[in-house]
Amino acid sequence: MKYAFANRVRHLQSSAVRDILKIVGKGDVISFAGGLPDDDLFPLEGLEDAFTRVFRTGKKSLQYMETEGYRPLREVILERMSTKGISGFTADEVLVTTGSQQAIDLFSRIMLSPGDVVLTEDPTYLAALQVFKSYEAEVVAVQSDDDGMLPDDLEEKIKQFNPKCIYVVPTFSNPAGRVWSLERRKQLIELVQKHRVVVFEDDPYGELQFTENEVYTPLAALDDGKHVMYTSTFSKTAVPALRTGWIVGPYQVIRMMSQAKQANDLHSNSLAQQALYQLCTHYDLNAHIEHLIKVYKSRMEVMVKCLEEANIPNIHFVKPKGGMFLWIEMDERMDLTSLLNTAVEHGVAFVPGEPFYAGTPKRNTMRLNFTHSTPEKIEKGMKLLIEVLTAEMNKHLVEIGE
Repeated sequence: MKYAFANRVRHLQSSAVRDILKIVGKGDVISFAGGLPDDDLFPLEGLEDAFTRVFRTGKKSLQYMETEGYRPLREVILERMSTKGISGFTADEVLVTTGSQQAIDLFSRIMLSPGDVVLTEDPTYLAALQVFKSYEAEVVAVQSDDDGMLPDDLEEKIKQFNPKCIYVVPTFSNPAGRVWSLERRKQLIELVQKHRVVVFEDDPYGELQFTENEVYTPLAALDDGKHVMYTSTFSKTAVPALRTGWIVGPYQVIRMMSQAKQANDLHSNSLAQQALYQLCTHYDLNAHIEHLIKVYKSRMEVMVKCLEEANIPNIHFVKPKGGMFLWIEMDERMDLTSLLNTAVEHGVAFVPGEPFYAGTPKRNTMRLNFTHSTPEKIEKGMKLLIEVLTAEMNKHLVEIGE
């Protein structure tokens, strides 16, 4: 039977990362492809206690709840955000979502009409690109470097395209692992206040900071409360399975997103929200995050050391200051998208950088995840990957006679 799908489904695409994970899952492959936290580090005992406390409150804990989310959890979220300098909001300006991914979708649903423009970094979060395109928006890349968006290009494109919003991941971005400088953050806020543009700040990795003496101020903490929508999640600090994120911003926008959420799923998992509240109030979540940071930082350093010692020609990467990813750019003649199959055949997987680009893609890039593998697996996997990269590089050198 031929089904008459809506016209908008032509914009739906499968995630390149998810497709790669399916391939990797079929064989004995060391994978640096996923964006996964380490299962062995999940706070199992704390969650068991948290859910027990929820059930002790009685059957009411199993009932529907308000769309905006469990109010005590929203109050806790406000407290946690205040430690980042984000203040001035009330619980009514916080919406609990099914992961921060739903926050991107709900915002897009209420803000984007076909043909509207969204400005993004390049490269940027793949799933956000999928959402924007599914609502038939035009995504325009702003020139960026290791410190963030280039202000001159940003202002030029604001004037040229009159964007509906600017989507950024300024702290330990996915995929590039970038950390915007404070100067670039302030320049962006000055521009959006001047031109009256909404910023969507996605911050899923901000708490996984490896450098103790540096402060990465969220854009929301630099704004006047009118221009920045700030979203984050418990998926990277607690567990992904609870699928609980949140978004905070101007009440008018949050209210409209809440109405869209009512039509979508009524409310996010109420048991998960209550358990997270108990986890935040009866378990030392901050100490748990400090442990994650220590482990993830050590794994990152193993990966970086492997690359530094390999001394591969024409390779560029910046040592991550936090987050979950290492971004690599190779010689421009290298096609890492095509090289993936060869790498998998040799027992190692990565994510090619090509699908993360809103503008012209660079096929000589890749993203590596260091949080889901032990140091031993990282060393073994990087040895395999470096062998594949070196062989490919040598092949190119022979072809051009160098």
